[in-house]
Amino acid sequence: MADVHTSVQRSRNMAAIRCQDTHPEIVVRKIVHRLGFRFRLHRKDLPGKPDLTLTRFRTVIFVHGCFWHLHKCRYGRVVPKTNAEFWRNKRSGNVVRDRRALRSLRKEGWRAIIIWECDTRNPSRLAGRLAKLLNRSQFWHVKVGNHDLHKKTRKQ
Repeated sequence: MADVHTSVQRSRNMAAIRCQDTHPEIVVRKIVHRLGFRFRLHRKDLPGKPDLTLTRFRTVIFVHGCFWHLHKCRYGRVVPKTNAEFWRNKRSGNVVRDRRALRSLRKEGWRAIIIWECDTRNPSRLAGRLAKLLNRSQFWHVKVGNHDLHKKTRKQ
């Protein structure tokens, strides 16, 4: 089937697709904030420019669009019918870039969490998953030499 838009209309549509402040990203931000964590957005000094950075805990969160990052869900398996080779190269390039960024982050001592766009369709399930992944207790036990230091968490 031919494209129903002219090339100018298609270009305008594609240019309107945002890479920051997307709906899935905002859903994740609200959940992480409600869990009591504070974060920085889109730090340019880190590989991959993570969507959320919990500096204090050396943890980053990426919110990936299923289509753009080739998730194995039904949304990520959609293959455009026109200009298929361009899209195959574009999307596989995103995956390669993601892997490179994750490898660099791990080398620098950062923990990375990837949240997929399809995960944000059920915010309550995502909140439970994020609460487990960001379990405060794993961040608050620090061992220095022969002494254990316990920092108290604030009540939530």
